[in-house]
Amino acid sequence: FFTIYGSAGFAGILISGFLFIAIGTKLMIMAKRLDATSFDEMNQYLFGPAVSKVVNVLMLIMLFGVTGVMLSGAGALFWEQLHLPFQAGILITLIITYLVMKKGIEGILWTNSLIVPIMIIFSVVLSFSMLDFSGGRQLFVEEDFTGHWKWIVSPFAYAAFNLTLAQAVLVPLSRQADDESVIKWGGFLGGLGLTFILLNSQYVLYSVPRVLSYEIPIAEIVGGLGIAVHYIFVLVIYGEIFSTLIGNIFGLAESLNKNVRLSNQMILLFLMAGSYLLSQVGY
Repeated sequence: FFTIYGSAGFAGILISGFLFIAIGTKLMIMAKRLDATSFDEMNQYLFGPAVSKVVNVLMLIMLFGVTGVMLSGAGALFWEQLHLPFQAGILITLIITYLVMKKGIEGILWTNSLIVPIMIIFSVVLSFSMLDFSGGRQLFVEEDFTGHWKWIVSPFAYAAFNLTLAQAVLVPLSRQADDESVIKWGGFLGGLGLTFILLNSQYVLYSVPRVLSYEIPIAEIVGGLGIAVHYIFVLVIYGEIFSTLIGNIFGLAESLNKNVRLSNQMILLFLMAGSYLLSQVGY
């Protein structure tokens, strides 16, 4: 979304960061005022009763698809980075997911309060490690901005995709806030933190452009920084995968709970079983 456009990627990230803060906060304030408990209620307000049904189905498909991909990604991480069985990674992740999901929104909040600081610290460490490898590369190249128009569209596509899926957690999460000022500060600091991580990642990849030929370029950079950094990297990637996984399953469960006559426990087990089957397609 960003680094392929060179230095223009920095501007793209700043635009995305603004959109995350502005629209993410607006979304949560709107959800709190509506007292919405899931994204389907929010969509019904935004799009009306007829169109919202189509949007909700599309979101369910997207959330379930990404859930299967994340679960498969956990297995791939165990296999490629830790040299452990692919199925072991998936099953361990499912067990941890079940334990966290039993705690509901509190479990998700606790998990993210642990994962996010680790992500921020790692991105800073990685950026500092790149200072000697940037080769004095300019952070502003006029040709990057004028040579291609797609860099302007990219931040909007990135923010739209991520905020659409984030509804699954942001809407029910808004009900946990005592008042709107908490949401405003949370939206601002959360969006700022995400922008900071993106800018650090952009700087690392921009400093070593040759790694863009790899499927997971950050992994190639980390590989040359020692075994300790490598394992921290694995932990960070797993944390990113896991936080997305539990957020998606939570959103799916909250939506299905209103439309399916099954207990929360059964819905959770069905979602996990379905995600397991989907993950077998491979990452």
